[in-house]
Amino acid sequence: MALHVFDLVGIFVFGITGALVGVRKNLDVFGILVLSLVTGLGGGFLRDVLIGATPPAALQDWRYLVVPVVAGLVTFFLHPRIGRVERLVNIFDAAGLALFCVIGARKALEVGLSPLSAAMLGTISGIGGGVIRDVLSGRVPVVLRSEIYATPAFLGAGIVVLASAFDYDALWVPFAAAVVCFLIRLVAIRRGWNAPLPRTT
Repeated sequence: MALHVFDLVGIFVFGITGALVGVRKNLDVFGILVLSLVTGLGGGFLRDVLIGATPPAALQDWRYLVVPVVAGLVTFFLHPRIGRVERLVNIFDAAGLALFCVIGARKALEVGLSPLSAAMLGTISGIGGGVIRDVLSGRVPVVLRSEIYATPAFLGAGIVVLASAFDYDALWVPFAAAVVCFLIRLVAIRRGWNAPLPRTT
């Protein structure tokens, strides 16, 4: 039950990020809702397909479709002034990344994937919706830039996987993993941390 709730919260948070990007791109309400849907559900779709959980959860439970629509509508009507949109996109995106990397890793462990595979699936679950969002909105996906983005997701998923490997299943572990991912991502944004780039000659 708790995992299901976290899944819906993650979808709502990512849905807001997609809608905020739509607002910044001056899309109409339909475009904003599309970005909200694909951002909220993209990572979960990839996760479920890769672990063989088909049809994906979003197609079996109406709440998975309603939640990103609500997120898109709330953002459409209540979005802040354009000058603050980018900051909110980063905050909500970091929160969605944190929630989904943890959820993806836990679901991967539940179906018996190896620790490394579970950590990788958690990372894919976290970054998938954002990649689709950026492609549809005409941006280079964040994960392909020099910004530190996939690394926090892998660390968050790794904490969950490591705790499971030691048969430690305390309730605070996924919370701690999500917080670690969230904080590292925000600090990376604030301090301008980047992954290494190739040398130019």
